[in-house]
Amino acid sequence: MISCSPSPRQEDHTAMAHFPKPPEGSWTEHFGLDTAPSSYDDSISPEFYALEREAIFQRTWLNVGRVEQLSRTGSYFTRELDSAGTSVIVVKDGAGEVRAFHNICRHRGNKLVWQDFPREETSGSCRQFTCKYHGWRYDLEGALTFVQQESEFFDLDMEKFGLVPVRCELWEGFIFVNLDADAQPLRDYMGRLGAGIEGYPFEKMTQVHKYRAEVGANWKLFIDAFMEFYHAPVLHAKQAVAEESTKLQGYGYEALSYDIDGPHAVVSSWGGMSPPKDLNMVKPIERILRSGLFGVWDAPDIGLDELPPGLNPTRHPSWGEDSFLFFPNFMLLVWKPNWYLTYHYWPTAHNTHIFEGTLYFVPPENAYERLQQELAVVTFKEYGLQDANTLEATQMMLETGVVNAFPLCDQEVMLRHLHTTARKYVDDHQNGRKVETPVQISAVS
Repeated sequence: MISCSPSPRQEDHTAMAHFPKPPEGSWTEHFGLDTAPSSYDDSISPEFYALEREAIFQRTWLNVGRVEQLSRTGSYFTRELDSAGTSVIVVKDGAGEVRAFHNICRHRGNKLVWQDFPREETSGSCRQFTCKYHGWRYDLEGALTFVQQESEFFDLDMEKFGLVPVRCELWEGFIFVNLDADAQPLRDYMGRLGAGIEGYPFEKMTQVHKYRAEVGANWKLFIDAFMEFYHAPVLHAKQAVAEESTKLQGYGYEALSYDIDGPHAVVSSWGGMSPPKDLNMVKPIERILRSGLFGVWDAPDIGLDELPPGLNPTRHPSWGEDSFLFFPNFMLLVWKPNWYLTYHYWPTAHNTHIFEGTLYFVPPENAYERLQQELAVVTFKEYGLQDANTLEATQMMLETGVVNAFPLCDQEVMLRHLHTTARKYVDDHQNGRKVETPVQISAVS
C-alpha cells in the first residue's frame, strides 16, 4: 500500500490538488454516462449471460496468451473458451506463424488435443496432431494428412477436412483470437489506447507467475473491483500496518486520469511506487526485500528511455501504474517499477467465472532478486483473495433482488462504462446491429 511519513502528508495533498480533472463536471458526466443509481440485473440473469456469449464473447477479440508460450516450431497450447462455446488450439507452424484452430477432429467430432481430462487445458510440442479416437492426423497448418483405413471411406477428399481455423492475430506479443471471421483487424479494435502503449518492452519480462481461481461471481463484478480504488482503504486495511491503513482512509480522489476509447478504458493511478520515506510505515519483510504489492522498489533497466505516450498520459511525477481494460475481459496493468500484470475473467455461467492473474518480471539474476519478486507475487495473492471472497458475497445478495438500484461515485466511472458497454453489445446484437470499435475518439487530457 502507499507509504510515507507523517511530515510530507501536506505535500501529498498538494500534489493531489493538482491532479487533472475533467474539462467539465465530473468524469462520469464528461464521458456522457448516466449518474443515476445503477442496476446490476446484467450480472444476475442467466438469460442476459446467454446473450453476452453470443453478442460479446463470440464476436470480440479475446487474449489467449503470449508468443513466449510458443518457443519453437510445433509448440502449442489449448484454451477452453466456455463463454464462446468452444475450445481452441494455438500453435506455431513450420513458417513461424501463430495459428489457431477449433479443437475438434473432423471425423467424429472428438476433442483433438487433450491429456487425461478432456476439460483441462494443456500445452506441449509436436510435429502433428493425432486424434486419440481413430488416429486421424493434422499438420501444424491444420491440413488433414492421414486417415486410418482411408479406403473404407466414400470419395473422401482430404483437402476438405482440415482443422477449422479461428481468426488469430498478434498485438505487442499478445495472442488474440476472434470467432467472428468478419471482425475488424485486431489493431483497429485495440484503438487509440492500444496504440498509445505500443513499443513498451513486454518481451523483456519473461519471468511469469500465474494464479487461477474459480470465483462464484459474475465476470463483470471482478472487473469492477479492479477498476476503482474506492474499496482499498477499507477492504485491504489489514494488509497494511496500522499507521499506513489509517492514513490511506484519508484519501479520496486517487486517479490521475480516466480515459475511454469505444468499449475500452484506462485508469491512470498515482502513488507509492518508490521506496517509502519512512520505512516504519511498511512491514519488516518489505524493508528487507525492498518490495511489496507494487513490485520491486528498485526498478530493473528495460532499456526504455521514455514511456510510450499512452503510459502516464498526464506525465505526473506521482504516477504509479495504468490499468487498461481491453473489452471484454483482458486487463493489462503496467507498473512504474518496470513490470506488468494481466487479469483475465473467463465466464462459465451467469454467476461464476475463472479469474487468472499473471505477473511478468524481468528474469532475476540472483536469489535476492527472485525473493523480491516472490514477495510481490504472494502479496498480490492475498489482495486478490480478499477481492474474490467479497465478490461472492456481492453475487449472493444481488441475486436476492431486494435492491436493484445502487449509487456509484465518480471514482466508479469505469464500472458504469463497463456495464453500459456490455448492455450496448447485447442490445445491438438483438437488433441486428454490428458493433465496431472506433479507431479514434478524442482523448481526455
